[in-house]
Amino acid sequence: MKFIDEARIEVIGGRGGNGCASFRREKFIPKGGPDGGDGGRGGDVWVVADRNLNTLLDFRYTRRHQAGNGEHGRGSDCFGAGGHDIELRVPVGTLIVDESTGDTIADLATDGQRAILAAGGRGGLGNLHFKSSTNRAPRRRTLGAPGEARRLRLELKVLADVGLLGAPNAGKSTLLAAVSNARPKIADYPFTTLYPHLGMVRLQDGKGFVLADLPGLIEGAAEGAGLGHQFLRHLARTGLLLHVIDVVPYDDGPDPVEQARAIIAELKRYDASLHRKPRWFVLNKIDALPPSQRDEHLAGLRQRLRRRLRTTAPVFAVSAATGEGCRELMWAVHEFLARRGKRDPQPVPASDVRFEPTAAGA
Repeated sequence: MKFIDEARIEVIGGRGGNGCASFRREKFIPKGGPDGGDGGRGGDVWVVADRNLNTLLDFRYTRRHQAGNGEHGRGSDCFGAGGHDIELRVPVGTLIVDESTGDTIADLATDGQRAILAAGGRGGLGNLHFKSSTNRAPRRRTLGAPGEARRLRLELKVLADVGLLGAPNAGKSTLLAAVSNARPKIADYPFTTLYPHLGMVRLQDGKGFVLADLPGLIEGAAEGAGLGHQFLRHLARTGLLLHVIDVVPYDDGPDPVEQARAIIAELKRYDASLHRKPRWFVLNKIDALPPSQRDEHLAGLRQRLRRRLRTTAPVFAVSAATGEGCRELMWAVHEFLARRGKRDPQPVPASDVRFEPTAAGA
């Protein structure tokens, strides 16, 4: 299924039915008086968060959504039926914004959460409402009101506790596959990941968190280089960013520290609040370093990271391919989230909880 995380739609509430101007006419009752009924109310357009959905694909092809109109009133005190409501089902984590005003209509962060997008118009009044002691035969009635009409923008922001950030081919997808139940595409060329992937990291005693892998970010993403930075919106709900850095030196490749510095600059250009989120550094692919030079190389890289980026953030060294260091990293992330008040997922039986790093593609 194609992953679509943004869509624009038009929603229209149903029009209310018109009131009726009618008089009672029966045998032997020549002056029965007014009996025109009211029009029915127009239907509403609702939106509901559904955890079984993970894309806004349906709204790319069906852009106009209109609720049912109310029926007109009729004689003999018959009121019109109300128009039928419609429900639009969207993935959990969808943000709905009014395009004309920029106001947030709804932020659906929990399964089953509902919000009204466009209210239906009220029904018109029949002449039954206008009779009085001085106006025994009113011919007045009112028309139904039109429903609300809005142009909306739907943005899907995945619900993850931790987000993986880094350059293409840094090993983010391999790390996600090693520590969670996700199986993203893994290959030896850039931009293998074309849309976000979520994985559930399960630790012992029912503890765990949700980890999100995003497409790689490169310098110039703000101008559209690579895949751009459109997927960075999915980091908005995370409590921690893991910046994955490839430590394997290449003769003709970019310097890992300067590449990390460029990515952080792109993050700041996109959203200052996202740039201020807690961010840890993960030095990946340490299995590819010669054992005799590993400690020296990692120590020098750590020192350069702290000096060039002016940061005191934790720096972890792991191998996503072999699982080395992954267990310690995931436990450290869990403890950090627990301290910040992030809620754990629902407990699972201890017999079903295992943390066994696997080789990529296993």
